[in-house]
Amino acid sequence: MGFLIMNDSLIRFSYVVLMGFGFPIMRYMSIHFETLNNNAVRFLSGGFLFIFICALKYRNELVKLLREPTIVLYLILLAILMTCNMYFFINGLKYTSALAGSIFGIISMPLAVFMASIFFKDEREKIKQTHFYIGSALALMGSLIFVIYGNKSSGSNDFIMGSLLLGTAISIQSIQNLLVKKISNKLNTIVISASTATLSGIFYLFLATQSGVIYQLHDVSSGLLIGLILAGMYGMLTGMLFAFYIVQKQGVIVFNIIQLTVPLSTSLIGYFTLGETISIYQGFGALIVILGCIVSLRKKHYEVNHK
Repeated sequence: MGFLIMNDSLIRFSYVVLMGFGFPIMRYMSIHFETLNNNAVRFLSGGFLFIFICALKYRNELVKLLREPTIVLYLILLAILMTCNMYFFINGLKYTSALAGSIFGIISMPLAVFMASIFFKDEREKIKQTHFYIGSALALMGSLIFVIYGNKSSGSNDFIMGSLLLGTAISIQSIQNLLVKKISNKLNTIVISASTATLSGIFYLFLATQSGVIYQLHDVSSGLLIGLILAGMYGMLTGMLFAFYIVQKQGVIVFNIIQLTVPLSTSLIGYFTLGETISIYQGFGALIVILGCIVSLRKKHYEVNHK
């Protein structure tokens, strides 16, 4: 039991640190690549990596797909949601910052908890507590402060536009997490990640080809393109596989609690890699967001630590 707890703790810590690097990487690539090309290359490279892993160690999982065709439909729906989610998210990063992306990731917590409580009994008790609504209100207020003062510091409406795009992305992500939890009872996490990443990559490749933006890749240096491929593998392993694994093994709420610390690592790494800074008021708003999420999830966090 002690080994399993230590192993789970290591996974949580690794997720926070790796995602701290992940947001600056996504921000950098969003500046240098058109969104459709960006996501097509990243998802396909990550998806092929997952397929290779599945071919080596999880071939027996494919039998489950043949026995239950409805799972395939769920996987397709999950890929569609992921495609929409990341389209808005990458565009949002382009107009804001790496830190803004991570902040909006935790703003989605109250919405994710509420959505999960509708469909899953083990997540339902949370919304019966008064502090859930108090914390949610604090998180919303903090996010508004962060967005308003972010727009003032940028001196344009781009930050507001980016914030709206990020907000749309996290709304879709809340629904997406419900499907992940439902499917994870029947399929291994790596199989879910492989199908989601590959299908989303195919969707993006089709859209990039139809719109003609795919030809922009001819003008990109081979070094930058290789960097995007590696970034895709890195992003899928951290942002998708780790996230899906934690949702599967520890639940939606525990995953959301872990997300609270991601902006801290993102802001530190973003400062050194991209030169990103935030105003005092934005920092205050970010702290209110984190405080609000801690308050809204407090009782469940206590229960998790004392089981």
